[in-house]
Amino acid sequence: MKKIKILLCGIGIACVLSGCGRTVELTEEENEIITEYAVGLLLKYDKYYSNHLVELAEYEEEADSAEPEPEEEEIPEESPDTEESEIADTPVVDMAEEEQQASTIEEFYGIEGIGFQYTGYELRNEYPEITEGSMELAFAMEATSGMKLLVLRFQAINLNGAETELNMMNYGTRIRVAVNGESPKSALSTMLLNDLQTYKGIIGPEGPVELVAVIEVPDGTNVENLSIILRNDSDSATLNLQ
Repeated sequence: MKKIKILLCGIGIACVLSGCGRTVELTEEENEIITEYAVGLLLKYDKYYSNHLVELAEYEEEADSAEPEPEEEEIPEESPDTEESEIADTPVVDMAEEEQQASTIEEFYGIEGIGFQYTGYELRNEYPEITEGSMELAFAMEATSGMKLLVLRFQAINLNGAETELNMMNYGTRIRVAVNGESPKSALSTMLLNDLQTYKGIIGPEGPVELVAVIEVPDGTNVENLSIILRNDSDSATLNLQ
């Protein structure tokens, strides 16, 4: 329908210009006016035509109204020299110097007036040895098949000249023994009256009291070096015996 209307409009304009057979002479300016009007009229009804012209003034107003994006704050990078100088200025703490291990049993336990001395070891099938003439009741230990009892002997010595009570159970210390640099073994829990872990008695000035710590080792073990490891809830120490 729009094409028909456009065609009719063109015919009408032509008729006006022709004046029903009469020729009308137009100036150049009038021809331009009529041409612009005709072109505008044709484009108005053309569905494939759309005005893509944008007023420059409107575009500039929109550009001016747009808010500028915030600039990102630059974070200064620390130079490697600064980091190296900070590391160099940090004091190094030698833990070995700060925490020195105890060198004796009495030092680790914090016992005053009594000293401990390691006197040697023995390998046995049973401990203690009960003789036929002995009237003492004792708790005897026997090594399991293929094993030996390694008995470490210590002497508790009175140092202050007065009778001093010693109760090793009060300290809550666990004892382990390392043989020939191998993994340490926990000392056996025993009912021996002279067990180093559980001894309770009076140490007098008249003479030392023998205490022992016992572990099991494979039969045929050749003992070359021994260490005893003392540990409680807050501290530990390793003492080389031989």
